Amino acid sequence: MRHALRFNPLHLLVLQALACSAPAHAAADPAPIAASTDAPIETVFVQGQGRQVQNITRKDLAEAIPGTSPLKTLEKLPGVSFQSADPFGAYEWSAHISIRGFSQNQLGFTLDDIPLGDMSYRNHNGLHISRAISSENVGNVTVSQGTGALGTASTSNLGGTVGFTTRGPADVAGATLAQTLGSDSTSRTFVRYDTGLLPTDTKAYLSLTRQRADKWKGDGGQDQNQFNSKVVQKLGASQLSAFFNYSERDETDYQDLSFDSVRRLGYKWDNYAPDWQRAVAAAKGIYSGGVNNLDDAYYLGRGLRNDWLGGVALEWNPGDTVRLKTTVYDHRNHGESHWYTPYTPSSAGVPISVRAQTYAIDRTGVLSDLTWELDGHTVTAGVWGERSVHNWSRAFFAVNGPESTDHFLDNPFSTVIAQRFVSKTTQLYLQDSFALLDDKLKLSYGFKSTKARIDGDNRIGGRAGGQLEASKKFLPQAGLTYALTDRDELFSSWAKNMNAYQAGADGPFSQTQAAFDLSAGKVKPQTSTTVDLGVRSRRGPLQASLALYLADFKNRQLNVATCTGIVGCPTTLANVGKVETKGLEAALDWKIAREWAWFNSFTYNDSTYKQAPVYYEGATPVDVNGKRVVDAPKVLFNTEVSYEHAGWFARADAKYTGKRYYTYLNDSPVPSFWLANLSAGYKLGNIGPFKSASLQLNVTNVFDKRYFATIGTNGFASSDPSGGFATMLAGAPRAAFLTLNGKL
Repeated sequence: MRHALRFNPLHLLVLQALACSAPAHAAADPAPIAASTDAPIETVFVQGQGRQVQNITRKDLAEAIPGTSPLKTLEKLPGVSFQSADPFGAYEWSAHISIRGFSQNQLGFTLDDIPLGDMSYRNHNGLHISRAISSENVGNVTVSQGTGALGTASTSNLGGTVGFTTRGPADVAGATLAQTLGSDSTSRTFVRYDTGLLPTDTKAYLSLTRQRADKWKGDGGQDQNQFNSKVVQKLGASQLSAFFNYSERDETDYQDLSFDSVRRLGYKWDNYAPDWQRAVAAAKGIYSGGVNNLDDAYYLGRGLRNDWLGGVALEWNPGDTVRLKTTVYDHRNHGESHWYTPYTPSSAGVPISVRAQTYAIDRTGVLSDLTWELDGHTVTAGVWGERSVHNWSRAFFAVNGPESTDHFLDNPFSTVIAQRFVSKTTQLYLQDSFALLDDKLKLSYGFKSTKARIDGDNRIGGRAGGQLEASKKFLPQAGLTYALTDRDELFSSWAKNMNAYQAGADGPFSQTQAAFDLSAGKVKPQTSTTVDLGVRSRRGPLQASLALYLADFKNRQLNVATCTGIVGCPTTLANVGKVETKGLEAALDWKIAREWAWFNSFTYNDSTYKQAPVYYEGATPVDVNGKRVVDAPKVLFNTEVSYEHAGWFARADAKYTGKRYYTYLNDSPVPSFWLANLSAGYKLGNIGPFKSASLQLNVTNVFDKRYFATIGTNGFASSDPSGGFATMLAGAPRAAFLTLNGKL
């Protein structure tokens, strides 16, 4: 544990410059502005879309703790459930998002249209947004809760899409500096420099981010370094841009908990580190302090991720009616996950080794979209192609004691699994949009065609190799909006989507070869049909949205595991029926006065397993028909009050998450909970050489609530009436962070 704050010269530069340049007395407040309910508000509603689409603005992102995952800011929106064990929502083992009952690996994610895959912890087809770009460089986030746009580059978007858009280079030259200090020895430094628009019609930016933080319980840190850059060159009415991002992430894991372990050991129970002797004793079956089994704790766990992401985009505008954008991108990843395992000894006298899973990705792709305005129609067409090579392996490394694993390991004494996958994806789409009835009725319709093939090669161990292809030539989509008045509109959408097979440690290739050969011709890709119907309204200080939705999710796939997560063993993949989802979403944004705003969202989601055949775990039959979907709360409610006046700003929010389940038979409910957060600050204005300086305080979990945040970290069980399955993480206690930032 790092008990003292550590400063580098950059920390001191930022703090001293801002402090020394402060005036001896406070500047006079500007004249107050009369309250007006007609003041513009930061809206989350997106008008004119024939589907449920909502937006998180830069203001929302800026008032969160610097370093907060943009995913976490989405939890205020209807339909969205986000959980994480850390205050930032950036700890990837725990960061789970679901929308309308669809889990993270059934959603689509993009950054400036570039696919991020399903952002799973065990990298196989993308990378997490927290590594793709620093949160300070994200401009806004758009969520399509049920039906993503046809052109979304994703093969996993059964239940909606999330699109992240970056802040491009500024037209005015300058530097931004920010320093955050807070609970658990947190220190985050962010520096960004913008060249401004140069005489050559060129502008660029680059940024550096350094974050260091201890875990809120147990031993170890969660650290990250990032570099982001982008250059934009105007070419008349067209534009050429290029970007390069790099990330190094080193996060120490929290121990997964069960109801039983919390009863015996408490919410703050964690892994043994730095107590090596207790870990060795436990590995020999000698338990203490309430521990009664090997899986209550391990010595330490860690995840390492290095990512390189770059691309070039050409936006060509040859005329007023034709626009073409083409993007070429490349992503390289090197990752490794470590666990000190008591199941495999290093040598005589040392009953523990380090189990390491190594991941590598090398993917290259191209996106091209054409928009053509023609006789009142807007025709869009596009293509996405990607080739990805993914390697992963599981190996064991000898240890003589509590050695550091904050680096990539080499020279294992045993490699038990190694697989290589080459995935090729091609997606085409075509859409037409037009208006009728004096532009009151707007229609769009189109389709996409998707083909995703995986060639798997099993190199070491007893897992499967072979070829799988998920292909649908016609996945239609349609949407409409109808303007009831100039302030109210109806919207509706209908779409079909497909989820391609997964290449990696947890997909169909995790079976034995014999099981794979039997299931390869029988297991079908997962598909969904989604229908939205709703109304949006803007009336002076009030903006509101109400939506009803239905989703029919077919050919649900399930990997049936037969051992604990750390041991790891082959699974069997099967189609196990369907899921039926129906629900209601409502949101209200009220600008009470110029200074005050109040936002509320409510979700009722009923997701249940339907027409599910009985399947077997060993000799035990499992019948989930009629049961609620795991990790899908039926009720979500969020309320948020914000204030801004004379340089002061504040925001308080409270989120209710209803009961959830981590068992398919619903015999172990996870209790509902409320969680409150607060942010407040003052815009200092110009201080010495700094412009737009501000001071901001963030407090998370204000009332220090004890609750289970993430569930399903080790997967979901069919049944666990005794509460012994360790697949949950406790939420972080109250934490506070202070940020000082300014521009040069």
